[in-house]
Amino acid sequence: MEIDWTAEYLRLTRGHRHERLDPEVVRRDGNPLERRLTEADVREAEQDLGITFPSEYRAHLLRFGDVGRRFRQLWRGPRGWGWYGDVDTNYDLLTEPFPHPDSYRAYDEEHDAREPPREDTAAWEAWDAEGGVFHERVTAGAVFIQEGGCGFSTLLVVTGPHRGEMWFDGRASCDRILPLRLGGRPVTFADWVDQGMSMTPW
Repeated sequence: MEIDWTAEYLRLTRGHRHERLDPEVVRRDGNPLERRLTEADVREAEQDLGITFPSEYRAHLLRFGDVGRRFRQLWRGPRGWGWYGDVDTNYDLLTEPFPHPDSYRAYDEEHDAREPPREDTAAWEAWDAEGGVFHERVTAGAVFIQEGGCGFSTLLVVTGPHRGEMWFDGRASCDRILPLRLGGRPVTFADWVDQGMSMTPW
């Protein structure tokens, strides 16, 4: 059965959130009011999102709440729990395991190699939509926890074998998603915070 890639892409993009803050929960600078999160808050957020937060991130939430730092705050908005200002995370894909780039490299290369001529509008649009689906799925199971400017972001993996690890979305320049490493091992959320939240793979 042939996949309708355009329909699938439109379905997946509905997992992004573009919502305004309730004026009653914002400060004058437009950011959410900061407050301490309770165990009940964190449990409610996990249930709402369908995930269990990595232990270090969870401990941070309970210690500091949603007090603003240089990464996105967890907050309860009109559509439920999420991260303030986050339009990149696909909330519908949070429960799916984060895929290691090695698992899809061959597919990515094969997809690029069969780009049809733009003159064949229907074929090219289907190919482009298939690429859109692929690009949505490569960050499944991850939160865009920090926006780095120029299209770069830092990801916190919340589902799958790499849960608790920090990755760098460098697709804006090198078209790759890369693991952050420290002393030859994966960087965890606590490592990342301790290192000043400004790590990159290069």
